[in-house]
Amino acid sequence: MGHEHDLSSGLPIPLGWYAVAYSKDLEPKDVQAVSIFGQELVLFRTESGQAQLMEPYCPHLGAHLGHGGKVVGEAIACPFHAWEIDTAGGVQKIPYAKNMPKRATEGPCLHTFPMQELNQMIWAWYHPNKEAPSFDIQEVAEFSDPSWSELDTYEWEINTCLQESGENAVDIAHFVYVHGTHEMPQATVTLDGAHRSTDMVTSSPAIDEDGNIDMTKMEDMHLVTQNFGPGMALQVFARAFKTVMMATMVPIDADRIKLRFAFTKPNDISEQFNMFTDVLIEEIVRQVGHDIPIWENKIYRDNPILCDGDGPIAKYRKWFKQFYAEEDEGQTTTTPLRAVK
Repeated sequence: MGHEHDLSSGLPIPLGWYAVAYSKDLEPKDVQAVSIFGQELVLFRTESGQAQLMEPYCPHLGAHLGHGGKVVGEAIACPFHAWEIDTAGGVQKIPYAKNMPKRATEGPCLHTFPMQELNQMIWAWYHPNKEAPSFDIQEVAEFSDPSWSELDTYEWEINTCLQESGENAVDIAHFVYVHGTHEMPQATVTLDGAHRSTDMVTSSPAIDEDGNIDMTKMEDMHLVTQNFGPGMALQVFARAFKTVMMATMVPIDADRIKLRFAFTKPNDISEQFNMFTDVLIEEIVRQVGHDIPIWENKIYRDNPILCDGDGPIAKYRKWFKQFYAEEDEGQTTTTPLRAVK
């Protein structure tokens, strides 16, 4: 895409919890080089099972731990001289040193990210000034319930900023003009700190418990979307059949994201409801295909002209501002730590 630099939003990477990988994709002793938050990083899982994301450049001579580094116990050994760095970013061992260098004993040498493992994913906390987590994400009970299906997953890399992808859910009018819904949904937005809930109501033909559709009778259909910071959204589709979707968004850089959808449904459902659920999932995934070319070719307007039918876009933007921190001079994590300047 030759135009990416022309369409920069000018917005920084928001602070928050971000899903960096599915848990199943990182086995004990695995090491991966990853590019997120506008920087190179290393993700690894220790022998005991702890997942850790950290700055990747060895404090010794700057080798990238994600390219050839090996997990040794609860640390990662550098591919260059086998210095062992623990999950706090400290030098744990230098196999050929008679004495530990003073600087290596004075605390962490590499920045490590606060981590948690939840909803079958590995989450890292990003803050431009490396401040501690200030809110929590939500556990999705269905993701650990054996009576619900294995995750059905989809992912995209999209040239857009994180704020734009979230705004999509409160942009009521676009559902008609981009996605072809028959009428404008009604939306109620509830804000509580880092948590946001949007209840979108549309009319749909009634469905009974046996899966019969009554075209003569309309009923309200509620789609509840909850956001827990900028990196996690949860959608619950609850009618006669039920589907749960977790969307995760992680900034590759300020203007490029990885978007992942993970769906689950009850195992014990009729063939009819199974078909309804599959059609619903297919439609949600199809709609992302409508959004992508618009996101990738639009600009971010900081002060748009909005009309009375636009839905709670202004309210959403005001809520989202809390995730932009003023960057301390010289404290950003986008500058990799290197021993030699």
